Amino acid sequence: MTKTKLFLILPLIGLLSCGKAKNEDKGTEDKAAAISVTIKGSDTVLPLAQKEAEEMMKTNSDVSVTIVGGGTGVGITALLDGTTDIAMASRDLKTEEKLKFSEAKKDIETVTIAFDALAVIVNPANKVGQLTREQLEKIYTGQIKNWKEVGGEDAKIVAYSRESSSGTYEFFKEEVLDKKNYAADILSMPATGAIVQAVSQTKGAIGYVGLAYETKEVKKLSVSYDQGKTFVAPSVASAKDKTYPISRPLFYIFDKVNAAKVKAVVDFALSPEGQKIVSEVGYVPL
Repeated sequence: MTKTKLFLILPLIGLLSCGKAKNEDKGTEDKAAAISVTIKGSDTVLPLAQKEAEEMMKTNSDVSVTIVGGGTGVGITALLDGTTDIAMASRDLKTEEKLKFSEAKKDIETVTIAFDALAVIVNPANKVGQLTREQLEKIYTGQIKNWKEVGGEDAKIVAYSRESSSGTYEFFKEEVLDKKNYAADILSMPATGAIVQAVSQTKGAIGYVGLAYETKEVKKLSVSYDQGKTFVAPSVASAKDKTYPISRPLFYIFDKVNAAKVKAVVDFALSPEGQKIVSEVGYVPL
């Protein structure tokens, strides 16, 4: 039996790279041969993919999985280039991306593996506990620059965002900023974990992260999408019953040519055991 290996590469800071799956050219017809699957993309999906891969390989010892973060856009580009088998994504494909896959004659399948509540976080020392969508829009487009403008102390707002290759960046822009551009002075971070760390260490900071990244070192804000009439805190329960407004699906995307190769990984993600892990990690099962 081939020894199972799991390579987990956390994309905090630095250059990331990922090669093609090792056994790609050996064929998958030989059942004794190991299947090497590469997964790349969304930092939001990353902790879920890692945990599911660990558990799956306990009973699928012929499968070797390499997981790399870096953002949804990075994963989709890698899928287009043929340097990953599965792209992790926290948004759907853009029109231009669909066109590129079509031009490359790649037939792509998108599978929803979980749902996420996008949490807005601040430093625990911040007295502000809730914001409206409109206030968040004004903070991230540069119209509101001081916490006193939203009921807080007289202190400069330090806003953190993911970089533009991130699906979370795109989703926040679409759903929270009403498609408006981020302000030029917003601080872009290379990974979700880096946002959590920065907010935990900066009193005037604000950021947004997938629910599974929320820790005791930061404070989640309640958010209103009805001009301040109702504020709802992000949680698995509020995302599941759809009362929390900033929720979204999470995806695995792959080329149908590789459907047999990635079947074990995708099937496990959709299985009762895989969906149980979704809840354990902090996301919302299907």
